[in-house]
Amino acid sequence: MTEIALSVRVNSVPYTLEIDVRTTLLDLLRDRLDLTGTKKGCDRGLCGACTVTVNAERVLSCLVLAASIDGADVVTIEGIAPDSGLHPLQQAFLDHDGLQCGFCTPGQICSARAMLDEHARGDLSVVSFEDHRGAIADGPIPLTENEIRERMAGNICRCGAYANIVAAIAAVAGDRRL
Repeated sequence: MTEIALSVRVNSVPYTLEIDVRTTLLDLLRDRLDLTGTKKGCDRGLCGACTVTVNAERVLSCLVLAASIDGADVVTIEGIAPDSGLHPLQQAFLDHDGLQCGFCTPGQICSARAMLDEHARGDLSVVSFEDHRGAIADGPIPLTENEIRERMAGNICRCGAYANIVAAIAAVAGDRRL
């Protein structure tokens, strides 16, 4: 077993750890840092339950070796809310019944948060080209239900709460335009 030193900030808290080079970010979060909000679903990068952000980009933490993120800033579901209250996406998921069993919810919310930031900076999706061909040159692409569904496609909900998840994200996206 080969160990290396890792320095990382998780939810604004700095950590310096010795880790096995084979440790995934997901296992680091859950087993070493006791941040169990991030879920281990398929452990193959197919379900999105383990979605977190690394340097403001969403990643599937089960596929990322912790050794590869030395010096990075990681945000998990435990770190997205302000000190008091809920993050707007957390509140919207409650308001729009965007969760049933709740297993996928942390990954859905972390992914939605990053997705809204991606959209705000002008990143395009496949739907952007299919539904808004002329609008691309004219400015920001509207965040339609189809856009949200495409951009969230990597996050699976076993309960099938997709309509409510989309409604929750759309509500927060609408508030951001104010």
